[in-house]
Amino acid sequence: MGRFGTPYDRSGPMKHPNDVTHWYSPLGRKAASVVTGVGHRIGAQPALAVILTAGVVVAFLMAFLVARVYDAVTDRDGIANLDRPLLQEAIQLRTPWLDTLASGIAYLFGPVGMPCMAVAAILVLALHRRSRTPLILIAGAGVGSLLMTIAGKDIIGRSRPPLSEAVPPFEYSPSFPSGHTLNATVIAGVVGYLLWLHRRTVVARVACVVVPVVIAVVVGLSRVLLGAHWFTDVVAAWLLGAAWLALVVTAHRLYLTARERGAPEEPQPLRSGQAARRR
Repeated sequence: MGRFGTPYDRSGPMKHPNDVTHWYSPLGRKAASVVTGVGHRIGAQPALAVILTAGVVVAFLMAFLVARVYDAVTDRDGIANLDRPLLQEAIQLRTPWLDTLASGIAYLFGPVGMPCMAVAAILVLALHRRSRTPLILIAGAGVGSLLMTIAGKDIIGRSRPPLSEAVPPFEYSPSFPSGHTLNATVIAGVVGYLLWLHRRTVVARVACVVVPVVIAVVVGLSRVLLGAHWFTDVVAAWLLGAAWLALVVTAHRLYLTARERGAPEEPQPLRSGQAARRR
């Protein structure tokens, strides 16, 4: 694997089976060309940081728009009609061991467990690959998902299911979207993507896709089982998380493309002659 996360074999110029630097759409090729030009000027990693920063703004706006659409739909008694029946179905499924399992999942992927797992993933991947790229990607993905959660909760202010129908410990922040589900979808997804880049066997590549999907689904359904969220809160978190994850992966693909096309990792110091001409 390449030192900075580029999916190439050290033994020669042959491309890794998981090469992600080929763009099929005209829009993708244009974006790759623009980012490559920026990468040559400021460095590939700074360009990645700029893209992710812009992406965070897009993510916040996306959460705002989704929240507004959601608000309009529920005002007309649309998809939210699923919420009450599905909560009653979840209540019927509860058993002591299942409640304990769901509570453990909530703690593991909650405000304490999720950041710890993200930091552990950053340390392992960054040290193994001797690169700051995993730090930039995972941290950027986490900040984006956090801002999306805050935006949705502040805009809608939706109440959670009644405490009488929930499993303790109870939560009191607004319900929409499910922060546990959104963060788990994004962090598990970006870690799975970074691992997928360097896997060569079909089984390993499939596992890098399936495991994050299973994590996102299990975390989301556990929130409904516990009565901590309505089902539509979880669906919105899945959609927002998947969209933000796609933006993060696209940003990294653009970074890898810029590096493949010769952009330096960091800004290059000006030589004395170049500095004199610029003055």
